[in-house]
Amino acid sequence: MGKREEFKGKRIGVLMGGMSAEREVSLMSGNAICQTLQELGYNAWPIEADQQLAQHLVEKKIDVAFIGLHGRLGEDGSVQGLLEMMRIPYTGSGVLASALSMNKVVSRQIFMLHSLPVPRHRVVAIGGWKKFDLTSLPFSLPIVVKPSQEGSSVGVAIVSEEEEIPRAMEKAFGFGSEILIEEYIKGREIEVGILDDAPLGAIEIVPKVEFYSYEAKYTEGLAEHLLPAPLPKADYVQALHLGLEAHRLLGCEGATRVDMLYREETGDSGRFFILEVNTLPGMTGLSILPEIARGAGVDFPNLVERILLGARLKIPVKRLK
Repeated sequence: MGKREEFKGKRIGVLMGGMSAEREVSLMSGNAICQTLQELGYNAWPIEADQQLAQHLVEKKIDVAFIGLHGRLGEDGSVQGLLEMMRIPYTGSGVLASALSMNKVVSRQIFMLHSLPVPRHRVVAIGGWKKFDLTSLPFSLPIVVKPSQEGSSVGVAIVSEEEEIPRAMEKAFGFGSEILIEEYIKGREIEVGILDDAPLGAIEIVPKVEFYSYEAKYTEGLAEHLLPAPLPKADYVQALHLGLEAHRLLGCEGATRVDMLYREETGDSGRFFILEVNTLPGMTGLSILPEIARGAGVDFPNLVERILLGARLKIPVKRLK
C-alpha cells in the first residue's frame, strides 16, 4: 500500500471512456473518480482511453494511472499491458488476472479445477454455431446465451423457445468469436465486494425486470438492492468465502466484485453458482461495489483513495548487464 503523501505529489491520470460496449458507464465511473480525487487534494486528470492513449499519458506527464475503464480493451489486460510497458503504476489487477477474469470460459475452467461451483455450460465457437444442436446439452430450455468476454450483461439473452436460439447466438457473437450456452438457474442475484484481499460484504439484487440486464443495472428504479444480502448466516459466510476464493484464484488485486447466483434448496441452506469476477467494477451512483463498501463503513472518497494507494506495477523488470 502506497503512502498518501507519495501520491499527493504525483500526476494521476483517470483512464475512462475506452472503446468497449461499456464506454458510457466508464465515463460515469471515471468522472466520479476524478472529481473525488480532486476534492481529496490529488492532482488528478481525466484521460480518454482511445487509440492515442499512450500519447495522452506522455503529454499529460502521468505518473500513476487510476483505471476507470469497463469491458474489453480496458478490463481485459490490454491497457494493463500498455501501462506495464510504459512503467506507469496502475490500480487494480495485473495483465494476467485481468485477462483471466474477463474470459468467462477460462475463469470457469479454473474455478471448476478448484471445485468452486459454476453453472453447467457449453462453449460454442463462431465457426460451429450453425451446427449447434440443443439435444447435445446436458440441460434443457430455458438457457442463457452470453458472450464469453463482455460485462454488464451486454449481449446476454434468456432463451425459452428453440426458434429463438439463432437470434440470441447471433447477438452474442456480435461481441466476440466465442460464446457460452449456460443452464438457466432461477436463483437470487448475490454480489460480493472485495477490497485489498478481504470481503467487504454481500448484497442481493432484486431486478424488477426479467433478469439483471444492462438496462436494469444502469436505470434507477429497475432493481432493488438488499444490503446485507438476507441469507441464512452460514450461507452469507459461504458467499464471502466463495467471493474471496474466486478473487484469489484468478490473482486479482485491489477492488473487485464477484457475481453469483443463490438457489434456495431444502432446509435453511442453498447453493451458490459463481458467474464471474469483475476486476474493474462500476463506480457510478448506481454501482454495487460503492454501495457494499458504504455498508462496511467505507464511504466513496475512502474507497477511491484506498484503490489509488494500491496502485503499482506488477511485472518487475531487471535489466541484464
